[in-house]
Amino acid sequence: MSSIPRRYHITTFGCQMNKADSERMAGILENMGFQFSEDPNQADLILYNTCSIRDNAEHKVYSYLGRQAKRKLQQPNLTLIVAGCVAQQEGEALLRRVPELDMVMGPQHANRLEDLLEQVFAGNQVVATEAVHIMEDITKPRRESQVTAWVNVIYGCNERCTYCIVPSVRGIEQSRTPEAIRAEMEELGRQGYKEVTLLGQNIDAYGRDLPGTTPEGRNLHTLTDLLYFVHDVPGIERIRFATSHPRYFTERLIRACQELPKVCEHFHIPFQSGDNEVLKAMARGYTHEKYRRIIDMIRHYMPDASISADAIVGFPGETEEQFENTLKLLEEISFDMLNTAAYSPRPGTPAAVWENQLSEEVKSDRLQRLNHLVSIKAAERSQRYLGRIEEVLVEEQNAKDPTQVMGRTRGNRLTFFTGDINQLKGQLVQVKITESRAFSLSGEAISVPQPALV
Repeated sequence: MSSIPRRYHITTFGCQMNKADSERMAGILENMGFQFSEDPNQADLILYNTCSIRDNAEHKVYSYLGRQAKRKLQQPNLTLIVAGCVAQQEGEALLRRVPELDMVMGPQHANRLEDLLEQVFAGNQVVATEAVHIMEDITKPRRESQVTAWVNVIYGCNERCTYCIVPSVRGIEQSRTPEAIRAEMEELGRQGYKEVTLLGQNIDAYGRDLPGTTPEGRNLHTLTDLLYFVHDVPGIERIRFATSHPRYFTERLIRACQELPKVCEHFHIPFQSGDNEVLKAMARGYTHEKYRRIIDMIRHYMPDASISADAIVGFPGETEEQFENTLKLLEEISFDMLNTAAYSPRPGTPAAVWENQLSEEVKSDRLQRLNHLVSIKAAERSQRYLGRIEEVLVEEQNAKDPTQVMGRTRGNRLTFFTGDINQLKGQLVQVKITESRAFSLSGEAISVPQPALV
């Protein structure tokens, strides 16, 4: 047996949930004795953690796979894995398309990677896409950052939005217990992490599958209760959460965010469309009026809160007038950030087979017009920071200017200022904002934490 450690490389596509899954799988591989390789071509095991939310992400996976499948013809010991949502969606069909693959593994199986790999090393081709109860996570993830960390609180999604493939690839909702979440956060606090983002595909659904109610019949395990439960974890200075669903967003949650000093003033609440007919066709379960009431309520309790969202243009049947209702919502609400996408039909979703699909030209034109307005409104929102002093958590050196560091305000604005990363990484620094752009700020540190005297 060779004593040279095997090397692995993970390429991650898609959302924060996928990034969190990749960190857990990297932790499992390192526990098994693998070493990380920056260069996929030097790795003995390659894992693609895939996303199927849009067509282009899927095509990219196949082109990457094709290159490595050719390499495997020369190096039969190369282990090739496709994990994540495309793996779940395609299952065995992936093996027929790329016979060089060793394993196809859906997102619910991320914590089982070691067991599944043992089957591969015994000479089997493995497909793991059956629905399972997700095992509690006991492996330490290999986290990309040393300052901020993801913590999954709920897996899966029970919603049935007509455009979305997530419920069929990530399975039904499964909440982790508050105790398991707190224990993971306490460990992060001990390791020196300063910020945690609680993650769920539909985080407001947290806890509804856990047993326990108050005498009045209220569910004991809601996202709001969880925030109160984990708020005082030592060492953690900031808490964020994503992604929220307007259907389940409550005033009680907003009040908790206002009351709890560690919870950042930033809400990510997708609206998808500003038109009620389109929202109904999407099966989103709310109206644009309800969405506006949520934003008004947030701004009533927390006038300066940052609000980001997601929007889809070119949904089947969307008229020009309905699209303009989305522009109108954006104009009136003034988001700090908006993730936009042209509708992309996904296999197995109801909207994919409707006959009223729009042309790529119309979708592209609407996306361009929406993005133009997004930049204008985000730049206007950034203006409010000028001259203010903002608390910035320093995460990295500025890759384009090594004399600068970068981090985020509590409102999630990327901020650059002059400083030494060796001194400031992981520190909360008061920064006077001198320049604002649509999606980032620049400033000057007004108080730099001094290193502790030894």
